[in-house]
Amino acid sequence: MFSISQDFAPPFKLIAPFFIIGSLFYLASVAYIFFISAQNISMLDTKILGFVHLFLLGFIMMTIFGAMAQLVPVVLEVGHFGVELFYAIWPLLSIGTIMMAFGFFSYPMLLPFGGVVVLISIMVFIMEIFLTIKKVKKFNLVMKSILLSNTFLFFGIIFGLVMALGYSGLIEVDINALLRSHVFLVVIGYVTITIMGLSVVLLPMFGLSHGFSTKPLEKAIVIVCLAVLLVVLSSFIKLAFLEYAGYMLATLGLFMYFYFVRTIYKTRARKEIDIYAKSLIFSYFSLIASLIFGIAYIIFGFEPLLLSSGWMIFFGFFSFAVTGHVYKIIPFLVWFEKFSPLVGKQKVPMLVDMLPKKSSSAQFVFCAAGVIVVAVAILLQNDALIKAGASFLFVGALAFVRSVFYMINYK
Repeated sequence: MFSISQDFAPPFKLIAPFFIIGSLFYLASVAYIFFISAQNISMLDTKILGFVHLFLLGFIMMTIFGAMAQLVPVVLEVGHFGVELFYAIWPLLSIGTIMMAFGFFSYPMLLPFGGVVVLISIMVFIMEIFLTIKKVKKFNLVMKSILLSNTFLFFGIIFGLVMALGYSGLIEVDINALLRSHVFLVVIGYVTITIMGLSVVLLPMFGLSHGFSTKPLEKAIVIVCLAVLLVVLSSFIKLAFLEYAGYMLATLGLFMYFYFVRTIYKTRARKEIDIYAKSLIFSYFSLIASLIFGIAYIIFGFEPLLLSSGWMIFFGFFSFAVTGHVYKIIPFLVWFEKFSPLVGKQKVPMLVDMLPKKSSSAQFVFCAAGVIVVAVAILLQNDALIKAGASFLFVGALAFVRSVFYMINYK
């Protein structure tokens, strides 16, 4: 359990734009699905690449950056090196993400410019985090995972910019060789390891879990880091053995992480299955489904299995892990900012009162249904089903945007 000191917490007006813009990008990425055809879908389809960047940069990273602005100083128990830098990160990341999405959709010349803007925003974030970590004298597991994940993000963005220059025709590069390194560095090396590292703080805090061992998580992070390094190395040495060894190690590490999460769930004191618990349960079962699809792809070589695996880890695991935590983080931050000074002076709301029950439940139901329907549509390569799944997701995304605005503006 980590205590939160007001001395280390940045002002909420700094963090709120990350959650607001992230929710709007979530809605935009869902709307983008209506323009994707399931019948000729492929990993290198420009519309798929645009969708992935819109979702990953605009929603996942935007929301994670906002959460990290709050969590990093709390976990490290030091103030930010330059908290004002976060005021520049979200506008740059928003502009760069939009430019890249349009670049992949129909204007390739926008890609290098959008890539540079995204690069600047992420480099500012990485620099601020590294300089904040530098102030810490003793490292724990969370700090180590943050350091590792941001190092992977640094190299992943560099690879991405090189690919953007190649895709726009400005330089000649082997995009296929760099693609898996870029994907693994950003998706597994940054997003996944960040979620894994913060789990040891957030899951016990929100579930009131005690008496569990962190050894499985430590081993899982080491194995996943090794997997990322092997996949990146395979892009340059051209040995299939290294590539597949990386895939198998990543699978093993994620199964070990799932075991750690299960241990925390079994030792929790808070037994209520609220929207947070429901979201995490769905996210972790989506992770298992993604791993099963991935293993099946390695065995059978059927590309829709790989696409379904990617879909489940993105919109199943990442999406529900992020939205679930948003329902905990925003009410707490709003309560801490607006109502904690009033404790003992007047009646203040409970955190549970600040959660919009109807819209959060609608978001969970419609988005969960949409994730499952789209996964089936990809496997069957059925265009009608993918539109049906996108419709479910769109309703759920609207409910999520409504929930975010409700929680932020709670009075």
